[in-house]
Amino acid sequence: MNRNSLWSLRLGFSNQQAAAIEKMGISKFLDASFQINFDATVPDFLKDSPKTTADFKERREKSKDLSTEQKRALKKEFQKQEGNTSIEMKSWWIDKMRHSDYPLQEKMTVFLHNHFVATYQKVNINHWIFEHNQLLRKHAFGNLRELTKAVLKSNAMLRYLDNNDNRKGKINENLSRELLELFTLGIGNYSEEDIKNGAKALAGLSTGDNGGFYREKIADDSEITYFGKKGHFKSDAIVDIIFEQKNSPYLFTRKILQWFIYDTPSEELVRYYGDYFRKKDFEIKPLLEKIFTEEFDRDTAGSKIKNPLEYNLQLLSELHIQPKTNRPIVAFIKSQGMDLFNQPNVKGWEGGKSWLTSQIYLQRNNLADLYCSGRENFNQKVVANMMMMDENQNANRPAGRKTTLNLDWNKGTNKTIIGELSQRLLFQTDSESQKDFEKILKYDFDSNAPNAEQAVVRLFNAMVKEPEFQLI
Repeated sequence: MNRNSLWSLRLGFSNQQAAAIEKMGISKFLDASFQINFDATVPDFLKDSPKTTADFKERREKSKDLSTEQKRALKKEFQKQEGNTSIEMKSWWIDKMRHSDYPLQEKMTVFLHNHFVATYQKVNINHWIFEHNQLLRKHAFGNLRELTKAVLKSNAMLRYLDNNDNRKGKINENLSRELLELFTLGIGNYSEEDIKNGAKALAGLSTGDNGGFYREKIADDSEITYFGKKGHFKSDAIVDIIFEQKNSPYLFTRKILQWFIYDTPSEELVRYYGDYFRKKDFEIKPLLEKIFTEEFDRDTAGSKIKNPLEYNLQLLSELHIQPKTNRPIVAFIKSQGMDLFNQPNVKGWEGGKSWLTSQIYLQRNNLADLYCSGRENFNQKVVANMMMMDENQNANRPAGRKTTLNLDWNKGTNKTIIGELSQRLLFQTDSESQKDFEKILKYDFDSNAPNAEQAVVRLFNAMVKEPEFQLI
């Protein structure tokens, strides 16, 4: 097992950074990852999407003299346009994941995206979803307490958790509840009274053209008791109080360990790193640095199931496939239950064993067949058909443009090549697997033969279908 390949996949989405980690060492590689610039550029595909309430008002003004049928057609066209923009945004994000020399910023953004969930399906405004995504990226290595304050005031979160409906005399507890249950403390570390009083503190905090702000007429300025403290608190104050609680570091630390290293981290490890996180005043960068440098020296391979992004992007990287569009990747990971910007609920993707049901495993094997046959520009219909295919249908699979593969293997005997690929793909080959692999790449294999590349790709295809390949 190549430790540098393992950590390339853990700190990113493929084996692409393994050489850099080996050359620089884990500490210097992390330093470079933390120093990556934040790109505030708004992509072109958002230029025609409404951004402010004034934009929506202008759209309504333009359609007020239209007939009912014309309004319906206009609305349908707008929804189609915004749906396509949402797909473009997913493709844009995958591009950032695939092409960054130091992808840890994007890996953390995906993590935070699943911690502070706000979906396009509910928010329905692409600009707000983009701003939320950028907020998470900007603070990926920053302070969790300050990020939590900013997230509470993001338009996407306020709309997603219905805080526009939270007003004095008509309290909506959604944002207050999830702030405690899912964002900070976790179940069992707060009371129903804390939820109710937190909702009062958040009453009137509404969406605005420049982010959330308090509307005085509907804000609740009454004195509340929050975790034993009395006062006239607003959003920033209640976050400060939450982070004073003894259990404030552990939920986040547990989720960090689950995201990067262990599907089921020990409680001892959660407490150990959580206490350090509190000591560092909830700064994310030193927490990551401590976890990664200490865990790098431990034999922890195989402790986590790959998510669909890691599985897909690793295959593309290993085979040196450069898709002309990321839409097939978007379709595939959606079919695997990892739809970017659209988690199934506020709890986010469950992860762990949910990433490897029998159907998902079959789908992954079928994707490997498509890629190893040089197919990468397939559409959503092909992805849907993956569920119906079996091993005897490989030759007849519909797919798009063929691409030339380059597995980048070192010439040698069949056993040395099997050993090299096993190291890269991060699993130990047992005696039965070795026999199977040697049936594909026989003892008299000639590395210089015209069909040598195809034979090694067949071996690679068999290897990535092994259960061990599904693990990091």
